[in-house]
Amino acid sequence: MTEQTLPPCPVETTLTLIGDKWKVLILRDLLTGTKRFSELKRSIGNVTQKVLTAQLRAMESSGLVHREVYPQVPPKVEYSLTELGYSLKPILTSMEAWGIAYKKTLSNAGKYSKI
Repeated sequence: MTEQTLPPCPVETTLTLIGDKWKVLILRDLLTGTKRFSELKRSIGNVTQKVLTAQLRAMESSGLVHREVYPQVPPKVEYSLTELGYSLKPILTSMEAWGIAYKKTLSNAGKYSKI
């Protein structure tokens, strides 16, 4: 992706890069370290192999994920976050904190409250 093809709004740019459910879960899993494809698939759950592959390739082309292929039989492929990908950690941490607070609010109040 080039700067010319990115949306002018910075929030929309971020959503373009990570605004997919699977991409966020891939980031979550890779924040803890390098993973093989099978580890990611197992951790993420209901994602198909085709979709996971497409998401990883998109994240690789945008510079968020590094794909390391080892020349052996059978092939060994590992995925890790690049420095740019790791820079998304504060966003994921904030999303986690918000999700925890939201669940707590629902369980305590059982309804929404106005601000």
